Amino acid sequence: MINRPIDAGITVNEMLRVYPATVSVLNAFGIDACCGGAAALGEAARRDGVDLDELLRALAAVTAVAEVAR
Repeated sequence: MINRPIDAGITVNEMLRVYPATVSVLNAFGIDACCGGAAALGEAARRDGVDLDELLRALAAVTAVAEVAR
């Protein structure tokens, strides 16, 4: 579990490590999780032309489901 809220400072790799199910969200938004995985979500969103608020909401929805399943 991430010890802080999901925000723009969490790296793509950290999201995937803690919440593997977020790969579908990152893929849907076109976030490069391979070569760009060390980037923070905010940086990745800017780089890939994604609305950061929408991305964070989608990630939060997936992680909430993952937390309930634990």
